[in-house]
Amino acid sequence: MKKNKNLKVAIVMGSQSDYKTMQFSAKILKKLNIKYETKIISAHRTPKRLYDFAYSAEKKNIGVIIAGAGGSAHLPGMISAITSIPVLGVPIESKKLKGIDSLLSIVQMPKGIPVGTLAIGDDGAINAALLAVAFLANNNSIIKKKLNSWRSSQTKSIKKKPK
Repeated sequence: MKKNKNLKVAIVMGSQSDYKTMQFSAKILKKLNIKYETKIISAHRTPKRLYDFAYSAEKKNIGVIIAGAGGSAHLPGMISAITSIPVLGVPIESKKLKGIDSLLSIVQMPKGIPVGTLAIGDDGAINAALLAVAFLANNNSIIKKKLNSWRSSQTKSIKKKPK
C-alpha cells in the first residue's frame, strides 16, 4: 500500500440491487469520515468498465477496494487479478442459494490472487468497511484514532448486566 495519507476506499458492486447490502459499508465509512467512492461494475456485463477501474485505481488514490457481488460473484476476484490493491469481497445474498454461491465463489480464489472474504450480506459489508479502515489506519494516525474511538464506543455500548 502506498504511504499516502489521502488514500480512499472504493465500494464497487455488480448491480444497483447490491447497494441494499453495500450501503452498510458506505454508512460505516461515512460515520468514520473516511473518503470513499461507489461504483456499479459488472464483471460480466461491463468488462471494459471493470478493467478501466482496476487499472486506474492506484492512480486515483484508492487504498482498499470493497467489492460486493452475488451469484457467480466474479467481481472481487477479477479486480484482484488486475490490481495489487487489497480487495475485500462481500458475498451478496442470492435468492436461490442464500449467498452460499456468492461466498464460495469469492473465497475459492486460486493461489496468487487473494481476496479477503467477509460474511454474507449486511454483516459482511459492515466488517469490510471496518477492515478497510484498519488497513488505512496502518499509515495514518488520524484514521487510527477514529477507528480506536469507534471500537471503544462499541465496547462501552455493551451493558455489564441485563436489565
